[in-house]
Amino acid sequence: MSNQSSIFRSFLISYIIILIIPSLAGYMSYRTSIAVTQSVSIENSLTLLQKSQQMLERRMAEVEGFTRQLALNQDLYVLMNEKTDPGEGNVYGIWKIMKEVMVYGQTNDFLQNYYIYLRNANVVLTPGSAYFRPEHYYEKSHYRDMSLQEWQSSILGRTHSREILPLTPYVGGGAETAVLTFAQSLPLDSFGDEAPATVVVLIDQKTIGELLAGVKERYGGWTYVSDAEGRAISALGTDERAMTAMNGDANFRPNKQNQWYGDDLVITMRSDTTGWVYQAGIPRAALMQNANRIKYISWSVTGAALVVGLVVGWMLSRRNSAPINRLLGLMREQSGKPEPAGQNAYDFLQGNIASMLTNNRWLETELGRQQPLIRDAFLKRLLAGDFQTREELQAAADQANMGMAPDRGYVGILRIRGYAGVKTVEILNELSAARLLLKQQLLEAGMPLHMTDSGADGVVLIAEADGAEEGRAKLDSVLAELADALFHDYKMTIGGAFGDFFATETEVSRAFEQAKEALAFADYAQRKGFCWHDEMSKESTAYYYPLETELRLIGALRAGEEGEALRILEAVIAHNADNRKLSPEMAIQLVVELRGTLLKLLDHKAFADSPMFETARERILALQLQGSLAQVEAEAADLMRMLGAIVAGKKQDMHNKTVEGIKQFIASHYSDADLTLYRIAEQAERPEKSVSSLFKEVTGTNLSDYLEQVRIDRAAAMLKETAATVDDIALQVGYNSSHSFRRAFKRVLGVSPSLYRQSLE
Repeated sequence: MSNQSSIFRSFLISYIIILIIPSLAGYMSYRTSIAVTQSVSIENSLTLLQKSQQMLERRMAEVEGFTRQLALNQDLYVLMNEKTDPGEGNVYGIWKIMKEVMVYGQTNDFLQNYYIYLRNANVVLTPGSAYFRPEHYYEKSHYRDMSLQEWQSSILGRTHSREILPLTPYVGGGAETAVLTFAQSLPLDSFGDEAPATVVVLIDQKTIGELLAGVKERYGGWTYVSDAEGRAISALGTDERAMTAMNGDANFRPNKQNQWYGDDLVITMRSDTTGWVYQAGIPRAALMQNANRIKYISWSVTGAALVVGLVVGWMLSRRNSAPINRLLGLMREQSGKPEPAGQNAYDFLQGNIASMLTNNRWLETELGRQQPLIRDAFLKRLLAGDFQTREELQAAADQANMGMAPDRGYVGILRIRGYAGVKTVEILNELSAARLLLKQQLLEAGMPLHMTDSGADGVVLIAEADGAEEGRAKLDSVLAELADALFHDYKMTIGGAFGDFFATETEVSRAFEQAKEALAFADYAQRKGFCWHDEMSKESTAYYYPLETELRLIGALRAGEEGEALRILEAVIAHNADNRKLSPEMAIQLVVELRGTLLKLLDHKAFADSPMFETARERILALQLQGSLAQVEAEAADLMRMLGAIVAGKKQDMHNKTVEGIKQFIASHYSDADLTLYRIAEQAERPEKSVSSLFKEVTGTNLSDYLEQVRIDRAAAMLKETAATVDDIALQVGYNSSHSFRRAFKRVLGVSPSLYRQSLE
């Protein structure tokens, strides 16, 4: 019980200390936050005003860019330079220009209301209409305090160069507002009293106000923008008269960035680009509101946190001490003894847990010892030629934690001599120790090696080498030193045999077979030391075509790996032609074996249904030795290419059927918004990545692009044939959002759905 209460007290005291420290830090933070709240609010307001300034100037730059684009429009250039009578004009050209400029208003809300005046035709072009009588346009949309004659003389009758008129009352669409006017004559270099054309952009005060509404929405203050001459550009929450009075007050300094004026904190900025003055006012109450809130929240939260923290600390102390007490009881029960005198509960637990960790590390070590068994199994499969493809081989190498499989080098069999026919337990133990010693010496030789046992007295090694001659020379040197060292130090005699150089991973089994063949020859000829395969092949008249090579050749052709099959054929022919002195009878027998291999392959179902079956069969039966083995190799290689083409054709037909099925599935399910690559892959019974790459390979188009094209084509047809809304059509062709549908439609066809429908009218 004393132990339990002491653990509980330790936890409770720790929690109380944890509560006190942040409470003190919170109080200091509270004092600091009160002092900086005002400065932070000022900085935030300044940032909001700067962002509003940047957005407004960027929008105005886009308006200016709009007039520059019109100045470069060839169709507009032709229209404004045509010789025509007033009130008349090129109707088609005017319609074409209206259609071209209509899209500008969709990208910039500052371009919602603009018109182009063509002086030669005395026509006013707007995004939706053309007025051959300007007075008709001015009847619908006009400045409240400007007559028609004043408008014609001051706006249409003068030359303008990026001219911005101040905020002016304006009547349009049955409602009155105030607008900012941007005027530009075309061409851009026009001068004099008249220009061929004039572009006028009317920017609603409400649109400008939306860009400057951040300060007012956040603090309930006001914003005001004026040009370099002090004329109003935008006013939100105030008016021009009040701002004129403030800026003219002797106590107000217009060039100071922030200052108190009355109960408002006034922030002032001047644009280096346009010379406009941006001003914002924040009420004092709004600035101090955050500070008062911080004060109230700080005291409330701190008091509540202390009370709740004490309750929670007490509960956590009980809960957290309970498992330790139970763990202590379990440790005492398992160890059968109480804590040693003078040792607290934590030390007792530490000792027992340390013992458990030691046992766990021992278990991990035992598991790690299994890794060599996996690596040894991989090497045995590699030597046996069990892998049909490089992908399968590399996957097994990764599983064995070998990284890259050996792809260039030599395979050899080393044998400890002097133990033939002896199989007692003592001898087997001695051989086991000798093999370990041999492996250790090989590892210290400095060559990249992979080793596995071969019987009780042998070791198979795979020595990696970059080149045939250099690798063989180094092996000879290493083996000679190894044999001398083993004999001198341990009176151990070794011998062995090596196959030819292998250049790919799949040739390892061939080199291993050569090593076994060379070892058998060395035993038969009673040769000592180390024997190389090419040394014994000169004394042999039998052809070389082992069973595992034949199986690998058949497997490569069935898998469609034509290049691998041709490489195996080349290796077999080269080995028999260059390294063996074959009699004509043996050469004929080799050709018969190759012919039998091709006939076995032809019996596979992939070839039986091919229209080229009979042709291939006749050519295989006609394969015979009529000259050199090189001629046989050329004919056999051509036959393998024919068989490879049949396999490739079968695969291509299967791929085409799969892609056609995918297209049919998309055609019947494109309207489903949940149609995903996963569902398409599930229907095609293939992995998602495989379906995507297969569709791209066969059609040259990404699967997602094809699905989008099908949906947009159907949507275009519905826009042409039906009166359904764009939102309804978006849902019917498989889009959850009309916004994403509009973006996709414009990406595929180059125009928005609304403009596409209008172009069909």
